[in-house]
This record gives sequence, C-alpha cells and structure tokens, in this order.
Amino acid sequence: MWFKNIKAYRLTQPLALNDDELQTALNELAFRPCGSQESATMGFVSPLHDAGQNTLLFHQTQLRYWITLKKQERLLPSSVVNSELADKVAQIEAETGSPVGKKAQSDLKQEIITRLLPQAFVKNSYTNGFISIADNLVIVDASADGKAEAFLAMVRKALGSLPVVPLVRHSLQSELTHWLTDKPPAKIELLEEAEFKSTDEVGSVIRCKNQPLDSEEIQLHLDAGKLVQKVAFDFDETLEAVIQEDGSIKRIKFTDRIKEETQDIPKDQVAARLDAEFSLMSAEMCAFVNFLSEALDLDKDS
Repeated sequence: MWFKNIKAYRLTQPLALNDDELQTALNELAFRPCGSQESATMGFVSPLHDAGQNTLLFHQTQLRYWITLKKQERLLPSSVVNSELADKVAQIEAETGSPVGKKAQSDLKQEIITRLLPQAFVKNSYTNGFISIADNLVIVDASADGKAEAFLAMVRKALGSLPVVPLVRHSLQSELTHWLTDKPPAKIELLEEAEFKSTDEVGSVIRCKNQPLDSEEIQLHLDAGKLVQKVAFDFDETLEAVIQEDGSIKRIKFTDRIKEETQDIPKDQVAARLDAEFSLMSAEMCAFVNFLSEALDLDKDS
C-alpha cells in the first residue's frame, strides 16, 4: 500500500471519528455492483479487500483512517452505439422512404443503449485516501482533481461534514523557482528533471530530464524569466517525487530504506503486510506534507 500521487487537504476544524459510528456511516454508502441499466456506481469497500478482510469499511492505525472508494463503470463505447444507430436509421429510411428526425433518432439511441448496457463489460477502479486526525490532514492517492474531489464528496456525504481546504491554494511557481535560483529547503535535494514556463503571452514551455539543474543552460532559462512549473526532488532519503506548481505531488517512489522495513512480513500474510505498509507509508506521508507546509509557509493562507 504505497500512494503514487497525492492531493493533500487541511482540515479547517478538528475532526473526531468514532470507529463504530464511522463504520455505520460508511456502510450507508457501501459499494454495490452496477444494475443492468446503470452506467456506473460508487461506494466504499474494505481497504483490505484483497486480503479477504471485508467486514470493516476502513482501516485505522494511530488515528490515521484509511478509506477506499470503489467505482464500477459499464463500458459501452459511443462508436458501438453510433454504428448501431446508423444501421437502424438507414434501415428505417429505406423502408419508409422518409428521413428519420432528430427526436426519433434520440429515442432510437436510447433504445440501443438500454438493450446493450446489460451486455457491456464492467471496469472497476479504486481511490484510496486517509484522514489523519492528529495532523488535521486528508491525503488522497489521486493524480487528478476530479478523482480526489469525488473521494472527498463521498466521504463528506457519509460523515455529514468534512471541512477541508486544499493544502496549496496559490501557484508555487515563485517558491519552486527560488529552489533553483537560491537553494531548496533542508531535507530537499533537487533531481535532474524540471519544467519551466515563460511569463509572456507565448507561454513557451521547456522540459528537461537527466539535466543538472545548476547547469549554465538551466540558468539561462531562469535568467530569461522562466518560472518552474514542476521539479523532481528527493525528500530526506525517504521518497522521490515531482512537485507541481499547483501543489500536486506525482510519481512518488518510496526509497528501499523505507520499504525494506516491511520486508520481514511473509507475503502470505497479506492483511498484516498491508497494515504495516499503511502504517509506515501514512506516517512518512504526513511527515512530508507537514514539512512541505512549513517550508513553503502554506498555512499563511488559512
């Protein structure tokens, strides 16, 4: 259980969670499979579902609550529907000698969808996140705002309230650029990957990889007024990732030094392994996010 991309949020009010009440609340929105005429459903499942632990719809360690949202979609490509519609329209027009109007085509399309939907394949996807009571943080494993916001909305619906704001509420272009022109915060080591964008109307973008960021070539881009959009970094020999100007943290890779701490747990003890990995990962993630918040003075927006 290692998050790969995160969107971080700060609780604006202290949140108290009772295990029994949380289970009851999540159970009200527990996942159920798509019905024959449903295109998608969404609900909570046990974070330890792969370990055969299906009773609790959350997993808790040291007041960090891991919650998993499952989405199931029926895959009915529009090309298939449109092809069937075109064939049906052509058949009707050949039989009647009259064109099929827009309203009639819309009705025919709905009939086709209704007929084909039960036969469509289903796709399952999962969004993981956790609430850290002690840190007043909600961290979601998502690369896109929409996916993270869907997770927050479902948790908010279950709990009745989830007062959060994004950890980053302004562009970090200036701060990230300062990491290159001056020096990054302690514990942050810049790696050889970055993206720069000019501030003029053209908005030209420069991407570099396997390029030392203290090189003369990079300095020329900075001297020309380009600002950092994203940059790769190492945090305290714990993880490597890319931070973007909107505060998203992507392509997270925890170092072997961290991961090896759970290697002594036998692979067949899936639940124990997931528990250990979540406990370790969530603690390190909270430490990193809190460090970032302090280093970038993010709480000043509160």
